[in-house]
Amino acid sequence: MDKTIGNPITWAARNIGATGDHLAENISHIGSADTRHLPVVRTLTMDDLWACLRAGYSDFLDTRADAIFVVLIYPIAGFLMFGIGLNTNMVPLLAPLVGGFALVGPVAALGLYEISRKREQGGEAGWLDAFGVFRSPSLGAILALAFYMVMLFLVWLMVAQSIYVQTLGPDLPASLGAFPTQVFTTAAGWTMILFGHAVGFLFALVALAISVVSFPLLLDRKVGVPVAVVTSVRVLRRNPGVILSWGFIVAALLVIGAIPMLLGLIVVMPVLGHATWHLYRRAVA
Repeated sequence: MDKTIGNPITWAARNIGATGDHLAENISHIGSADTRHLPVVRTLTMDDLWACLRAGYSDFLDTRADAIFVVLIYPIAGFLMFGIGLNTNMVPLLAPLVGGFALVGPVAALGLYEISRKREQGGEAGWLDAFGVFRSPSLGAILALAFYMVMLFLVWLMVAQSIYVQTLGPDLPASLGAFPTQVFTTAAGWTMILFGHAVGFLFALVALAISVVSFPLLLDRKVGVPVAVVTSVRVLRRNPGVILSWGFIVAALLVIGAIPMLLGLIVVMPVLGHATWHLYRRAVA
């Protein structure tokens, strides 16, 4: 029998009930994981990182239209953040919004992990397969960890706002154009830049330690948040140089993708998402 594309509305209606039942079944598993029996983590090299990026790029090419469709929400959300900042006098938070948005990148890439997982199993992957996340045996734990990452992002915004108030003062810039001048031509502005980057690095390090392999692990196996987070931290501790290099690569590619009005993220995000799945496969036995 030839395969056909089903009606998306029918598909959604058929799966909403099943997803609700699945979530109820797994919600009790969020914090009940036994951390005495943890997955084995492997030693990584820089060659592994390049291999993961190549594999991620290959996945992107093979599912190109599908992956772009899935991650369009990423640049759209970025544009919304810009709009909020420009329309509500939150100009000082524009940079923290864009930079901190990378903290929730692993959440945005969940569908990409699922596509790579299915391709790894030898199946053909389409954009609907991204919604296979909602059939994960650890769905409750995935939602819980996603919530924690969003909270980390919001805490970062509050800290960034506090840094601005303590350096450049509580008053808002006179205009959008005046803000860069105030930042780059005053001692207080450079203090804000240096201190903000130092604190931002700490937030990024925490996010990297928590999420470098935790979301793919939750998607792949029926484990809880404790096991996923502890395993992710163990991967960082066993491979500090390699994982920190991975963090810098991710940050650099996100910056490059954000330069052309965030549109480059349409390519960068799926490549990194697929590559993260392959990094998980190499890091966790």
